[in-house]
Amino acid sequence: MDGVPRVPEQWDPEESVALRFSVLGPVRAWRGAQALPTGSPQQRALLAALLLREGRTATSGELIDALWGDDPPSQALAAVRTYASRLRKILSPGVLVSESGGYAIRLTDASGGGATLDLALAQELAADAEKAKSRGDLCHARALLNKTLSLWDGEVLASVPGPYAETQRTRLQEWKLQLTESRLDMDLEQGCHAEAVSELTALTAAHPLRERLRELLMLALYRSGRQAEALAAYADTRRLLADELGVDPSPDLQELQQRILRADPGLAEPSAPLAPETAAAPVRPAQLPATVPDFTGRTSFVSELCEVLASAEGRVMAVSALA
Repeated sequence: MDGVPRVPEQWDPEESVALRFSVLGPVRAWRGAQALPTGSPQQRALLAALLLREGRTATSGELIDALWGDDPPSQALAAVRTYASRLRKILSPGVLVSESGGYAIRLTDASGGGATLDLALAQELAADAEKAKSRGDLCHARALLNKTLSLWDGEVLASVPGPYAETQRTRLQEWKLQLTESRLDMDLEQGCHAEAVSELTALTAAHPLRERLRELLMLALYRSGRQAEALAAYADTRRLLADELGVDPSPDLQELQQRILRADPGLAEPSAPLAPETAAAPVRPAQLPATVPDFTGRTSFVSELCEVLASAEGRVMAVSALA
């Protein structure tokens, strides 16, 4: 499209300003820099349910289940229609559509424009980070993961009711933890073990049964010269798993403990540089300077040498030594 309205009297200047949605925190919407009202908790739950379907249509029955589960109110269908009508008035035309007896939010219209969602951006960044990691560019992958994690803004779907929101909240928080573990693993691979200890200590306290975090903490402590604390972290983990679940630590965690006990040299150093390799410096010549054609600055010595050589007068050549 060339940006010229087809029918001037139908053109709305607000249509040219992109919509933005967020679900990695409170459910919110903006038109440009202007925050839009998203209504009651149930109306935000409807908006979140549609956004998280990534453009797929949700039937009225699915939306009723998402908002109220097995105990919907008697006027649940009318409520869903009311929420959808209110959202349609708030959003740009063509974003919330009705089709096949349900509703959908179209983040991209036929011309390629439309709205953006923080979750979709996070998925793109995470995919790019995985590609960078597969190429061996851990520095760039780590930066992309940090950018991905910065999109979270507190609790996912904060204050949004309903069983669907609860399920999605758990799923997205788990995904965030997986991304955090991947980024911390890259931190350790790039020599940032001392900086990672404090973050890992807080995360293991918040998620005490997550063995991957315990493993990373032990490695970060060991590489920071804190072998005794790394072994103490393993002992705490073993005791906690036995008390809470009646199980032993995973084989990976047990192997790490044994490697720490014997001070395995393979644990001491990261396997990747902190920064990407720079271009090789140009080769500089390493040769001696060129020979000078004659002596300089020693006029008296040159004169004396000339007299010695001239005094030979055809006889045996005089030999002189210079130091």
